[in-house]
Amino acid sequence: MATDSISLFESTDETSQPYVVGKVATTFFESPDSFYKVLLVSVTETNLEWQEPEIVVTGSFADIADEAAYRFFGRLVEHPKYGQQFQATNYQNETPTSKSGLISYLSSDEFPGIGQKTAERVVEALGTTTIDKINANPAVLNPLGLSAKVKDTLVTTLAANNGVEQIIIGLNGYGFGSQLASAIFEKYKEKTLSVIQENPYQLVEDISGVSFKRADQIAAQLGIEFDSPKRIQAGILQALNELAMAEGNTYTTARPLLTRTISLLQESRQQEVAPQLIADELLELGRQQKVVGEDDRIFLKSLFDTEWQIAEHLNRLLHADFTDDFNDEAIQKQLRVVEKHQGITYDDSQNDAIKAAIQSPLFLLTGGPGTGKTTIINGIVNLYARLHEISLDINQYKDKPFPILLAAPTGRAAKRMSETTGLPASTIHRLLGLTGRESTTDVNAAKDLEGAILIIDEMSMVDVYLFKTLLRAIPDGMRVILVGDKDQLPSVGPGQVFFDLLASHRVPAIELDTIYRQSGASSIIPLAHEIKNGRLPADFEKNQTDRSFIACQAYQMPSVVEQIISRAMAKGFTADDIQVLAPMYRGPAGVTNLNTIIQDIMNPKTESHKKEVEFRGETFRIGDKVLHLVNSPENNVFNGDIGRITGIAYAKDKGNTDRADKLTIAFDQNEVTYGRNDWSRLTLAYCTTIHKAQGSQFKMVILPMVMQYARMLQRNLLYTAVTRAKKTLIMLGDSQAFQRSVENESVNRLTVLKERMTKTISESVEPVTTADQVSKEAPANVGSGATEPVGTEPLSVENSPESSQATGPLTPTLLASGKIDPMIGMQGITPKSFMPSRE
Repeated sequence: MATDSISLFESTDETSQPYVVGKVATTFFESPDSFYKVLLVSVTETNLEWQEPEIVVTGSFADIADEAAYRFFGRLVEHPKYGQQFQATNYQNETPTSKSGLISYLSSDEFPGIGQKTAERVVEALGTTTIDKINANPAVLNPLGLSAKVKDTLVTTLAANNGVEQIIIGLNGYGFGSQLASAIFEKYKEKTLSVIQENPYQLVEDISGVSFKRADQIAAQLGIEFDSPKRIQAGILQALNELAMAEGNTYTTARPLLTRTISLLQESRQQEVAPQLIADELLELGRQQKVVGEDDRIFLKSLFDTEWQIAEHLNRLLHADFTDDFNDEAIQKQLRVVEKHQGITYDDSQNDAIKAAIQSPLFLLTGGPGTGKTTIINGIVNLYARLHEISLDINQYKDKPFPILLAAPTGRAAKRMSETTGLPASTIHRLLGLTGRESTTDVNAAKDLEGAILIIDEMSMVDVYLFKTLLRAIPDGMRVILVGDKDQLPSVGPGQVFFDLLASHRVPAIELDTIYRQSGASSIIPLAHEIKNGRLPADFEKNQTDRSFIACQAYQMPSVVEQIISRAMAKGFTADDIQVLAPMYRGPAGVTNLNTIIQDIMNPKTESHKKEVEFRGETFRIGDKVLHLVNSPENNVFNGDIGRITGIAYAKDKGNTDRADKLTIAFDQNEVTYGRNDWSRLTLAYCTTIHKAQGSQFKMVILPMVMQYARMLQRNLLYTAVTRAKKTLIMLGDSQAFQRSVENESVNRLTVLKERMTKTISESVEPVTTADQVSKEAPANVGSGATEPVGTEPLSVENSPESSQATGPLTPTLLASGKIDPMIGMQGITPKSFMPSRE
């Protein structure tokens, strides 16, 4: 291997850093999804104070071959369980440089069909740089009279031994770990190093997990100046991404973008960048179609396109032809049969919602807790089956798709959906066949759906990228019902899809606002609705049968939580029943501190229960409740899924053939084994953030709120937390913090989906209006659900040219009267305005 390639990354001078030379005796562990390996190496040379004949070497390596010799550079580390190991940061194939060494190497078993005489002929002709010459130009073998098979063996084997290896060496030299090195290599293959050397900032755009600062360090190493256009463009794109992901917006404006970009660029290199340079490169990014400007709004091109494409797909689905339309009489007749079979009597509003869902190509159903969304989903499924004379027995559909598709964003939400309907439900990712972390942004990743009707629950959790991918997979003629609670927290990713769909008045929608409850009613549901309406009830601090408030300061919180959980466990509550929810990670009342305290109560280390592992300051034990932090569709596990550790295997355990630490975790839907490289995806889940609890419900929720959380205290955060409790809610902290949350109405995100929909879909939908109600003692077999306006106010015509003749909300009657300008609100719009980039 050419040694000059190594000098680009890191000196390998034997006097400057520790090294080990030796043959690989065996590979203990090899990660299936990265380059990480654990090797046992027979030492032939080292500058360490090492007396043993073998040493364990860990690091990122390409196709390491047993019995092949390598030179490893790095440092000796002390593993808490396995003793001293050599942690390699770089390595090189210890190919021979003497003629005799080269002849032995080329005539070894690695080069089948090449004997001693052939190897001698090659080395005599090409000298001690034989390997470099062949790798650089295989044509050097042509004058030697070798057979085509021998030449192919030499070229292919040397390329395999040195090609990928050289790339991994380069990536190691840049400081990339095994998983990132694997992701980078998978993206660029043999062009990896040339891409990085030409523009290291390309990594930020293409590889999830490579930050601007990381790429900027490589750029500085390669001599790219602080005011380079490449650097400034990368800073702008990173700032746009951060603004979108941190705040959930799909666009920003010039001032916050400029501020964030300057901060990013100057923090990384401590050199001032002129604002005019940023403005110039922003225009260049526009010319490259990586950024889009519209009025005073600035978009990432992907987000600009995504909201347009959502609107276009919705328009397509709304205007699709259906062959299964049924008249009201037929629907009503079958609905009575469903009522009889379900043992329920639907009220008028539920009747309206079920019929509208069955008759609409696309339908939105929203409502808070206790308003009967599940009742209506069941009604829709059963009525659809009755009308189409289809069986709900999944076993009868072995050779054809089941016509009713049910899905939700998380595994827990999908499981709840399945339990309440008696039908199979999956995550949206699973439904679409998505198998990678970034697949929701890949336009070709999803499979086309097959079926007749699709119901998606927990729609407030769906971001614009996932929703676009879902819509693209839905064929014309499939009925779609989207269910959610518009007052919950919006998605973690960019956008506020469900809110915008409702606000557009372009899709048939009903909001359920009648609270249905039976005798011995829960006080949690009325509390949630009071919070939604911007107030705390007068009895907020008065203890109820199912909720209570305990006043305490932040520093008292750990002790109070400890007492509550100890008493709850004494009454028979389990770790699965109890969930502590906190707005933030830091502080005495934060997620991190409370997790440690609760773990020691619920799953303490004892003499008979002491198997545990430590990772980044967290201790994991068998029986621990853990949270999965990212989407891993390949394992059918998603951000927010909660599981339990069922097994811990140490690398040295008898029977552990992988020779690596492993955790086995049981989730609701499956069991997954995690190697140490994957433990960053996990954290303890006795206490989680409120965001992570979306889509889940628990028998008991303990909710600490103190003024130290001030910047997080918003109405939808508190509302979402309260609605996670099924049976018992215990609120702790400062009543002022709860009051602050209620008064602090959540600020809507910066999105344009509603605008795109009103421009793309011409027909508006009249919202259905009813008064708020609470059914106090409704019979157990009666459902509930009423409707009220959702979203924004109807379009006003007061400022139209005809406002002297007609004022008030714009209605079909006014339009038909001829008193309204049909182009109202269309000033400055041309046909090109309706031609976004399409996929």
